[in-house]
Parts: sequence; C-alpha cells; structure tokens
Amino acid sequence: MKQLLPLLCLLLGPTLLFAQPQALAGTPTATAPDTLTLDACKALATAQSYELKNSQLTLQAATHARKEAFTHYFPHLEARGNYFKAPHGLVEIHNLSQMGLPIDQLTLLEQGTVGALTLTQPLYAGGRIANANRLARINQQASALQLQLSAEAVERKVEEYYWQAVCLQEKLRTLDVMDSLAHTMLHDVETAIAAGLRTRNDLLRAELHTLELADSRLKASNALHTMQRLLFQIVGLPTDSLPVTLQSPTPPASPLSVYVDAHQAAAARPEAQLLDSQVEANRLQRKIEVGKQLPSLGLGAAYFYRDLGNNSGFAGAVMANVTIPISDWWGGSHAAKRAALKVQQAENERANSLELLAIRIEQSWNALQEAYHRYLLRQQAVASAQENHRHCSVSYRAGVIDLSELMEAQSLLQQNHDLCLEALTAYALQTSEYRRMTR
Repeated sequence: MKQLLPLLCLLLGPTLLFAQPQALAGTPTATAPDTLTLDACKALATAQSYELKNSQLTLQAATHARKEAFTHYFPHLEARGNYFKAPHGLVEIHNLSQMGLPIDQLTLLEQGTVGALTLTQPLYAGGRIANANRLARINQQASALQLQLSAEAVERKVEEYYWQAVCLQEKLRTLDVMDSLAHTMLHDVETAIAAGLRTRNDLLRAELHTLELADSRLKASNALHTMQRLLFQIVGLPTDSLPVTLQSPTPPASPLSVYVDAHQAAAARPEAQLLDSQVEANRLQRKIEVGKQLPSLGLGAAYFYRDLGNNSGFAGAVMANVTIPISDWWGGSHAAKRAALKVQQAENERANSLELLAIRIEQSWNALQEAYHRYLLRQQAVASAQENHRHCSVSYRAGVIDLSELMEAQSLLQQNHDLCLEALTAYALQTSEYRRMTR
C-alpha cells in the first residue's frame, strides 16, 4: 500500500493528461506508423472526400464557363449550305408572248445550291460581352469559395470523430490505472482477511469493484473501436488496420492566444466574400439587362457560292450590321428595374448576414472561454479527488474508514478524471472551430 501513493500521484495527477502528448509530440508520424495524427487524418479526408471531389468538379466547370465567355470577344465564323428542289419553279413569268418574246411562259429556280462562309466581328454589344466575362469570373471565384467551405465541413467532421476517439482512448488508459489500483486493493484486503483484520464482505466488495471496472473497460474498448472505424471511413482508410494509436491532446493554451476581432473575422470569412460576389453578380446582371436595350454593331465578311440554274459561281462581300431594339425598350426597362431591385436585395442580405456572422463568431469566442474555464475547474476537481483518495487510503490502512468509502474515493477519482478528459477534448474541438471561423 505504501507503493500505491507514489504511483497514484504520478499517474492520476494532472500530469497524466500531458505526459503522453509530450512523448508523442516529438515523434514524427513517418517513424511511428501505428500513430495517427489529426493532421494526417485531415490530409487523407481531403483526398478521399466525395463532397470535395464534387466541389472541385464544380470549380472546373466554372473555369470552363469563364473560358467560354472569353471566346465571345473573337470573330464568329460560320459556314452554311442549302440545296433545294421544288416541284415547279419558284419563279414563273406568264404572257411573255404578249411582250413579243418567242415563249409564253418562263419557269425559274426549280432546283439550286447556295453556300456561304461568313465571318462576323462584334464591335459593340451594349457591354454585354464584357459584363458576361466579368460575371463568369465572379462565378469561378464563388465556386472556389464554396470549395473552401466544403473543405471546412469535412475538416470539422474529421476533428469531431478524432477527438471523440482520443477521449475514449485516454479513458481506457485511466481504466488501466484504476484496474491496477483495484487489484492492489484486492490484494491488501486478502492480506487483511488472512490476518483477521477484515471480513469476507470486504473481499466481495473488492471483487465486485474489479468486475465493474472490467465491464467498463470492455464498453469503452468497443466504443473506441466503433469510433475509430467511423474515423477511418471518413478518411478513406481500411478498417482492418485497427487498432491504431491516436495523438493525445496537448496542454491547452489560453483562449487569448487565438482571439480575433469578430467583425474583422466576419469580413474575411468565405461566406462574406460569397455575399460580395452575389452583390457584384447582381450588379453585372443589371448591366446586362440594360445592355440588351442598347444598339449592337458588328462588322463582317462573307464568301458565297451559288448554283441556280444557269447562274453559278463565287462571290464575296463585306457587311456591317447595326441592330437597334425599339419595341423591346418598354419590356426591357422593367427587366432592368427588376434587376436593380435584386441588387438592393443582395446588398441588404449581405449587411444582415455579416451582422449574424459576427454574432456567431462572438458566440464561438464565448463558448471557447467557457470550455477553457470548465477545463480549469475539472483540473482542480482531479486534484481534489486525488487528495481525497490519498486521505481515504491512509484512513483505511489505519482502520478509521471501511472499504466502501475507499472504493467510493476511487470511483470519484475516476469520474473526475474522465470529466477532465472530456473537458480537454471539448476545448480542443472548440479551439479548432474558433480558429476555423477566424482564419
């Protein structure tokens, strides 16, 4: 029993939370294949996520759409060909004999072939081509921002599974220590019974306590196995490689080390940039609607081939095309006004969403402070439970208290240690979420 207290102070004090992390921190993942770090999980999930793959395909599609819009600056080349055969001539001239001609009727264009190669260069289209290119670039940027948000969602899920698995892993280590203490206590009870100092009721209680710890360890081991399988599934690793050691939580830093002003962070978020893109896209759409009511000017050239009866050959021409919409002005003015209203709606939505985003960041900051404060309280509780167990151990050896009080002290020590682990992993998760919202 004298050897129990140093072991307890060494393994169940607050340093238990940090002794293993410090040992793992200096071990590279490449030299420890049985240890899976959080960064490695994130990298694997980024490469395996179907959601990210679809977002990347969407970005590629937006890139091709931008390149397609750019081709509208260049001349438009078009080839056309027509062949026709009519049951009778398309042109008939009657009563030619009255005009002194030797025939009375002339039939023309019963069949023929016409072909043309035209080249048209748009010179002015009311700004529609330029604005369409700007709109395509904005859509490409929006797709890139959506990809970033998708990556954050995958990262959030990986961290959730990872830290839950870490918490279960550390609880198993605690159960290992508690099981060692329970067997030591069982041996002391057997020794006391042999000396006539304790009854067999104490032995039964000690044995039941040992069995309860074994049952708790089995449940925690099964839960860890399930959580690791979920983690492996999302990162794309085969589940038959289980079990694996996860990186233990490191000593937490103060929340003040990661603080960022909420409004500055909100303005830098991808959501805010998406809102800016939405406003700009609506402004460009309005310009495109206005451009539809403006004149269009184009310059072109054509090369023809004709075979119409006895008339065949090649010919070329240059042309200028001017289009002025007139009857569309009435409806087009309403379309432009509707687009202007959408611009106002987008601006209002942007202002409202930025305010809500700043509030969400402030809430995340408050949750981070609360998680840190809760962790500090749990550390104090572990220290108190450790001191209580030490006192109960001395009192039990002196015969002042019975075995049930000592077992209760061990249970309180285990419970507070588990709560401290949960508070530590919860703080790690909240720290990651806050950093994600403010980076």
